[in-house]
Amino acid sequence: MCSSLVPHGKRLVQFQKGRDFSVSVKLLQNVFSVFSNSFSSVATAADVSFRDSRKGNNFTVSYLVDSLGLASKLAESISMKVSFENKGNPDTVLNLLRSHEFTDSQISSIISDYPTLLVADAENSLGPKLLLMQSRGASSSELTEIVSKVPKILGMKGDKSIGRYYDIVKEIIEADKSSKFEKLCHSLPEGSKQENKIRNVLVLRDLGVPQRLLFSLLFSNHHVCCGKEKFEESLNKVVGMGFDPTTPKFVEALCIVYGLSDKRLEENFNVYKRFGLTVNDVWELFKKCPAFLGYSENRIIQTFEALKRCGLCEDEVLSVFKKNPLCLRASEQQILNSMETFIGLGFSRDEFVMMVKCLPQCIGYSAEMVKKKTEFVVKKMNWPLKVITLFPQVLGYSMEKRTVPRCNVIKALMSKGLLGSELPPMASVLACTDQTFLKRYVVEHDEKLVLELMSIFNQDRVS
Repeated sequence: MCSSLVPHGKRLVQFQKGRDFSVSVKLLQNVFSVFSNSFSSVATAADVSFRDSRKGNNFTVSYLVDSLGLASKLAESISMKVSFENKGNPDTVLNLLRSHEFTDSQISSIISDYPTLLVADAENSLGPKLLLMQSRGASSSELTEIVSKVPKILGMKGDKSIGRYYDIVKEIIEADKSSKFEKLCHSLPEGSKQENKIRNVLVLRDLGVPQRLLFSLLFSNHHVCCGKEKFEESLNKVVGMGFDPTTPKFVEALCIVYGLSDKRLEENFNVYKRFGLTVNDVWELFKKCPAFLGYSENRIIQTFEALKRCGLCEDEVLSVFKKNPLCLRASEQQILNSMETFIGLGFSRDEFVMMVKCLPQCIGYSAEMVKKKTEFVVKKMNWPLKVITLFPQVLGYSMEKRTVPRCNVIKALMSKGLLGSELPPMASVLACTDQTFLKRYVVEHDEKLVLELMSIFNQDRVS
């Protein structure tokens, strides 16, 4: 990368050719070559999305909530990846997992991570794969632990591939438990992809990268773990900038830095500089949001220009990006549609600009969500629309966890004449923590009323 653009720091990561680890050399020589081509789709039906059938989408959400106990919001998110119109196949999959002693908690975790399992062929695909893993000496607890950590193992094809991957994951998990990770591995061909990946995974693990992120890298098609010199260079930059290896942001930053060519990096910096950002500004924003540096030149320009078309001046656009670089996730059309949504609800263009400056991420909120939350606080609670302009954070709060429970308490107090004739300020009700809210509006009353208000507060509340 261009030396003038990259922040310099101490070389923090040491690479050694003779690194050791607990996974046997014989096992590792072939396993990593499997990753790039060993996955099959769990079933053709896994590609079905919510837009193909509204009926299927609604049924899917209800099923996930009722059968797995998932939160509505998570269930809705999953229904965008997989959809079904009856419970026949999903029930068969769940029953199969339970027959292998997976707990309800493990099953919920597996489906949340890999929802297409629900439309897989339990009898001819999933069942034989589970039996194959058991045949390799896995106890029930080992099997459930490994599949819970890497459910995508059930999406692989080929007994040989599944066996190899199962063994490597098991070895890593056991090594972590016993703290015996190192063992000589000189028999791998020097410079091979296998050697590079093994060495790089070892370095990442030594830095503290947790299993779930290591396994995610092994499953991905990203080449970040296959490089050698570039991996070392990229890793040192990311470590030197202070990213915490135990967080997903560390891996995200590593992938972004590894994937950026000098030309691409220079192009992006030049675009940002044209809009008034300094090199230091860009790196600070990168530390805040690694994806910020991975967007194309066209995407950056389009987003800047779209915000200017909405009424923000150049300095205001710059301020918005510094406040929340994730704004770049919103396309030009999404931004313009967002403005139309707010105007359609009765906000002026100037009020929309005010809200974007205060809460930049609001441009990425769905029209349905904005309408739902706006109508609740205006029509159900009778707060004036202007209040949302002054306190747009309400649009980012969870209806189930915060807004509805608290507002129900306020309505109960108002009906009893305990808050006077005017609603308290929206920020006073919603901006505080639960503890502060309860202290402010609940615990000061007599015991009987406190019990009543707590019942209202906790009713149907998502924890």
